[in-house]
Amino acid sequence: MDYQNMTAPCGLDCFNCPVYLANSNEKLREMVAARLNIPIEKAVCHGCRNEAGVIAAIGRDKPCYVYKCIQEKEISLCCDCDDFPCDYLHPYADQATQKPHNTKVFNLCLIRRMGLENWAKEKARNVKETYYEGKLKLGD
Repeated sequence: MDYQNMTAPCGLDCFNCPVYLANSNEKLREMVAARLNIPIEKAVCHGCRNEAGVIAAIGRDKPCYVYKCIQEKEISLCCDCDDFPCDYLHPYADQATQKPHNTKVFNLCLIRRMGLENWAKEKARNVKETYYEGKLKLGD
């Protein structure tokens, strides 16, 4: 797996995304299409970088700010930027239960500390599982 190519500049793990996984799983594609309320043929994505930052499955027809920014700065990941973290990565509560965008900064910090491939193999899936299913831990 080319983790560099399959990790969005903002730190989202495309390789674990249901819309990406729907490319090779017809049942999942049906579920994604139903959940996003889109035609089944549009319920696919090849990853942020392979789509040049334009994710049609979620209604995008142009690249997001993060993708445009890393292109202009000629860097690979936001955590490589002198301005990291910036407002393009600001977490939002809107649709947080449906979209993992609030995990971006956490993922980027882990990538910086662990390295991209170690993060991808050892931690990325767990981050998403914890985000959706974990319980807040404040101590004992």
